[in-house]
Amino acid sequence: MNVRRNGFTIVEIMVVVIIIGLLAVFIVPGVIQNIGKAKTKIARSQMALIEGQLGQFAIDCGRLPTDDEGLDALLSPPGGLEDNWGPKYLKDSQINDPWGIPYIYVSEGTINAGSYDLICLGADGEEGGEGDNADIFND
Repeated sequence: MNVRRNGFTIVEIMVVVIIIGLLAVFIVPGVIQNIGKAKTKIARSQMALIEGQLGQFAIDCGRLPTDDEGLDALLSPPGGLEDNWGPKYLKDSQINDPWGIPYIYVSEGTINAGSYDLICLGADGEEGGEGDNADIFND
C-alpha cells in the first residue's frame, strides 16, 4: 500500500531559505539607509518647531532663554518669568532628537552670529561626523 505524504522536501525548503537570504542582502541595507535619512528629516522638522516655540517664548517673556536655562525654559518657567511665561511650549520628549539625545541650545550663537544656535549631534551623539552622524544646525 502506497501512502503519499504531503509536505515540502528539504530541497524546496533550502531554495526558499536562499531566496529569502538574497532578498535580505539586497533590500535590508537600503531600508536601514532610509531610516537614517528619515530620522535626519525628523530632527530638522523638530528643530523648526523648537525655533518657533523659542520665538513665542521671546514674545511672551521679552527675551530668549539663557544658556543656563536652555531648552528647559520651554518646559517650565524660569525664575522671575512666571507671570509672562505662556503655557508649556513643548512636550518633554520634544527637546530630544530622534536618537534620544537632547538638542543643544546656545544663546550666543557662533554658527548663527547675532542669534542662537540649535544643534543636533546626529546618530552618534558626538560633534562632527558624516552621513547619519553629521551634526545638524538651525538656519
